Amino acid sequence: MLVGGAAAWGATTLTIKVSALNRISAEKTLLYQLVVSAPLLGLGALFFGERMTAPPSAVALGAFAYQTIYVVSITFTIWFVLVVRYSAARLSVFTFLTPLFGVAAGHLVLGEPLTPAFAVAVALVAAGLLLVNRPR
Repeated sequence: MLVGGAAAWGATTLTIKVSALNRISAEKTLLYQLVVSAPLLGLGALFFGERMTAPPSAVALGAFAYQTIYVVSITFTIWFVLVVRYSAARLSVFTFLTPLFGVAAGHLVLGEPLTPAFAVAVALVAAGLLLVNRPR
């Protein structure tokens, strides 16, 4: 599933880069993506037999609101703006920062320890970003 998700993310980025979607607003691109994905997710839930057996908790509703407002509405829109303006190859490299932000958030929010291995990971990701984005 992870490989499929990564392939779909890459396909989305390339589709936006090479199609007419790179000439419309990022908000409209996001709307097109949501209009297609929402019914597909509903059909997938029906196909796999997903059922709601209880109303969602306040934590679940808060998580849903965070995903809807911040992740989808703000960060995806920013991503689509960046995809149109910059090289997809150079821009996609920055997705490697995602796990680092996840670990840092775990430290800040949950008090999880930062280990020397994390420092090495940060250095390696930074070195990779410098290598990929260096002037040629």
